[in-house]
Amino acid sequence: MKKGVISVLAGLTGFAAGAVSAGMGFEKQLSKKSGMSDKHLALFLMMNQWVRVKQEGKNLASYLKENGYQKIAVYGMSYAGETLVEELKDTDIQVAYGIDQNGAAFYTDVDIVTMDDELADVDAVIVTAITYFDEIEEQLGKKVSCPVLSLEEILYEV
Repeated sequence: MKKGVISVLAGLTGFAAGAVSAGMGFEKQLSKKSGMSDKHLALFLMMNQWVRVKQEGKNLASYLKENGYQKIAVYGMSYAGETLVEELKDTDIQVAYGIDQNGAAFYTDVDIVTMDDELADVDAVIVTAITYFDEIEEQLGKKVSCPVLSLEEILYEV
C-alpha cells in the first residue's frame, strides 16, 4: 500500500514538474514571438514612413548630401538595407559597403562585411536594424569615428 501511495505521489510530482517546465518553455516561446512581433511592427511603421517620404517627393540622397554625407556604410542588409542601397543607386551618395552578421548570405551590388572585419572610413553608417539601434550604435562607436545614424530617425527628419 505504501509503495502505491509513493508511486502515485512520485507520478504527480513528476507531472507537476513537467507542467511547470512546459509552462516556462511556453512563456519563453511567447516572449520570443512577442519580440519578433514588435520588431516587425517597428519595421512596418518605418517602411510606411518611407513610402510617405517618397509620396511627398523627397528622397534620402538629398537629405544625406545636405548633411555632408557622401560616402556611407549600411548596417543591416536585410529588406530595409537592400531597399536603402537600391534607393541610393545612381545618386551622388556612394554606398561603400554593407555590414551584417550574415555577411555572405546577401546578394547585392555592394561588398558585405561583418563587425569583426576592418571597417573602411565613411562619412556615416546608417543602421537599418532599428529595434537594436542602441546596441549597434554602441558597438559601431568602438570601431568607427563617423556618426552612426538610425534610418528610422532619418526618415522622420527628411
